[in-house]
Amino acid sequence: MGLINRIIQSIEVTHEPNLTLTEQLITNDDLLPVEPEKRTWRGYNYVAFWMADMFNINMWVIVSSMIQLGMSWWQAWICVWLGYGIATPFLVLNARPGAVFHVTFPIVNRTSFGMFGSLWCVFNRAAMACIWYGVQASIGGSCVLVMLRAMWPSINDLSNSMPASSGTDTRDYLCFFLFWLISLPVIWFPVHKVRHFFLAIPILMPIASITFLIWCIVKAHGIGPIINQPSKLHGSKLGWAMVVSSMSCIANKVTLVTNAPDFASRARTPSAALYPQLFTFPLTASFVCLIGILVSSSSQAIYGTAIWSPMQLLGNFLNDNPSNATRFGVWFISASFMIAQGVLNISTNISANSVSAGCDLTALFPRFINFRRGGYIAATVGLAMCPWNIMKNSNEFTFLPLCIYRVHEFHCWGDEYYVIRKGHYNVKDLYNAKKGSWYWYTYGINFRAYTAYIAGILINVVGFAGAIVVFQLGGTVPLAATWIYDLSFFTGFGVSALVYWALNLVFPVVGAADKFEEIDVSEYECEARSSRGVEEMDIDIKDVGSETASEK
Repeated sequence: MGLINRIIQSIEVTHEPNLTLTEQLITNDDLLPVEPEKRTWRGYNYVAFWMADMFNINMWVIVSSMIQLGMSWWQAWICVWLGYGIATPFLVLNARPGAVFHVTFPIVNRTSFGMFGSLWCVFNRAAMACIWYGVQASIGGSCVLVMLRAMWPSINDLSNSMPASSGTDTRDYLCFFLFWLISLPVIWFPVHKVRHFFLAIPILMPIASITFLIWCIVKAHGIGPIINQPSKLHGSKLGWAMVVSSMSCIANKVTLVTNAPDFASRARTPSAALYPQLFTFPLTASFVCLIGILVSSSSQAIYGTAIWSPMQLLGNFLNDNPSNATRFGVWFISASFMIAQGVLNISTNISANSVSAGCDLTALFPRFINFRRGGYIAATVGLAMCPWNIMKNSNEFTFLPLCIYRVHEFHCWGDEYYVIRKGHYNVKDLYNAKKGSWYWYTYGINFRAYTAYIAGILINVVGFAGAIVVFQLGGTVPLAATWIYDLSFFTGFGVSALVYWALNLVFPVVGAADKFEEIDVSEYECEARSSRGVEEMDIDIKDVGSETASEK
């Protein structure tokens, strides 16, 4: 037993001495409220953050499915504005507790689901973050391939030594692994310092995107036929197609909206996480999608068919003995996309996946995992899961987790923070697993939240079956169920929020307030400052004593 204890102690993260086993299960240094000296994110950091996240290949091609449904380009663009415009207020509202009380997503979750009930939601988010880490790395590998082809064209003819059962070949796996490998170092940096890696994106990506657009327009001698293509849908078919497309835009970023407190907790002031995100989120999304529409339209004039993937289009530019200028242009644009996609984890992977996985895994195993270890675990899972195979069968992969996310977070946070306790927090009790604390509820689980959670899923389950199971096996579901599922973000949120509010009326919680006021009733911040002041005073006294002793 002595050897086992020494091994366990050697892999534990640093924590305060004399903690009980229960306390070690709910807290460590990375789960505590962010210290003032680490609240370094200003407004321009959030602008750069969202520009870094939006300038990636997923955003570039999101309108392709809308136009393939039969919509005109401007109808698809309206769906982008609607979808991201609707998601924006949820983003800033979810970020608010983190910006005011400087706590991360797993801790905010405790306010609604309970000290231990929150672990299920945190596990969901951690699992998705690990999976998406691999998916984004796989997409980033395609950027590496195009960039390497621009420098060394012979890479395209690299002989394959991998079996067909692997789902990939030597060339593609090499590019994926290179992208994955060079993404590792930045995970080492703490969240309050990683903001610096986003600052190049607002300069680099607009230049690269506009250059790409102009290049395509020149090669096509115009902007192509997609701009002049009329809508093939009319009436109710057009209306529901726009609804589904708008919901797909919301679903595309709903996971980032969910873990908004992770980054808002580093804000210097609450307003730094409010107005910059309120405007940058929808504006950047709309700009990126518009560039994607125009470039793809030009590609149809060049090649006879619309190419929605920017990497595939750039790869075509390298065919037929390109000039040195063409190779340099392709290299610059593909390198820019690689940075935006996540090279060195500067943008998409660090914003959406490695940081959130680090936060969530830390909350699941605080005794052994911190942000840094959690980020590397996500990277390891992303490598081991062979993400290229998942992307080949994206229908099953995408819908289920997004359906769950549409209903299981927003209702609790919104009701809990803005309606039930009206901005009142008890930060001390967020780390207190004793009966009688605000967030203990019933043995650490809030049955109100889970009842509402299940209700939000049940209203969409028939339509979900129609979208997934029936789609594969054949058959139909009632049209009304399909419409409800098409509006699952609102139906799930509305039902869950109503159920949660009603249950809190019947079974009131400790700390329910009548007046909205963002305040920590435990005064954790004041006590933390006093504690730091006492420690600094003790250090000064010791320094003075040592100086006096040396003089004697």
